[in-house]
Amino acid sequence: AGSGNSPHLCSQIRVAYTGKLTDGTTFDFSSGTVFTLGSLIEGWKKGLPLIKKGGTIKLYIPPTLGYGHTDVRDPQTQAVIIPQNSVLIFEITLSDLG
Repeated sequence: AGSGNSPHLCSQIRVAYTGKLTDGTTFDFSSGTVFTLGSLIEGWKKGLPLIKKGGTIKLYIPPTLGYGHTDVRDPQTQAVIIPQNSVLIFEITLSDLG
């Protein structure tokens, strides 16, 4: 669960995460990226406040809280990275928040 405060929508968060599709394909990962929680997909906005700094969570995000009916494409190759209507699985560690 971690300790201290939980993040809110205006929090700057530093996270390590892996994002996968239900077939096990990894579509994204990072070992220390900083985001504003309010700028992320709904699934993260709802899930990350459930933990505190140092906590880890595994989120199963339905399409309605992820990217919905939109394919997510690689900006350079235009290949589909996340197909439309995908359930997303994120393993996230909240390293820091401010």
